[in-house]
Amino acid sequence: MAGKDQSSPYPLAPAANGRGRSDDESFTAHTKELRKKKRVKCMVYIAAFAVVQTIVILAFVLVVVRIKAPKFRLLAASFNITDLSNSSFSLRTNAQFTVKNTNFGHFKYEHGTVRFAYKGMTLGEAAIEKARARARSTKKVNATVTLSSLNLPVNSGISSDVAGALLPLTSSSKLDGKVHLLKVFKKKKSAQMDCTMNVNIGLLEIQNLKCK
Repeated sequence: MAGKDQSSPYPLAPAANGRGRSDDESFTAHTKELRKKKRVKCMVYIAAFAVVQTIVILAFVLVVVRIKAPKFRLLAASFNITDLSNSSFSLRTNAQFTVKNTNFGHFKYEHGTVRFAYKGMTLGEAAIEKARARARSTKKVNATVTLSSLNLPVNSGISSDVAGALLPLTSSSKLDGKVHLLKVFKKKKSAQMDCTMNVNIGLLEIQNLKCK
């Protein structure tokens, strides 16, 4: 009797293994879907941030930081007389120039030439080596040139100016280059020189130097 009482009159129900697997698969699929949506949102946010940042940089460059042409000027010069007569002269000139860059990026320029002239007739040319003017700074450039009237025509009028020891001269040049901003943007700009002056042969100095 005891053995019969220990046995159950009803058979045990089978484990619901099929239903458990179905719930696990559904949960895994839902998790993967959530992760996929998060990745997509993250990519969208990154792309939107990049677009906004690009717009801000472009606005900064085009509106706030307006790129200006640097200024190229003759600053000073010293002279040594190598030849002087009543009708001609030859001066060895040590000239100092400046390249003023007011932009927020550096200005990289190519080789240039400064032309010194008397009434539009060339007396000599100074070679300018290619270099770089840093952002918001003024670069000083030195050059040596011989100014000579030997090749001027007889009727140039140089004799009277030599006799008066005061030579009206001009200096002109153009430095072609690019302004570099944020190591990304490059803008072509030219630094131009247009100066007038008087060279006092007696004192060997420049007077009334004006540049524009």
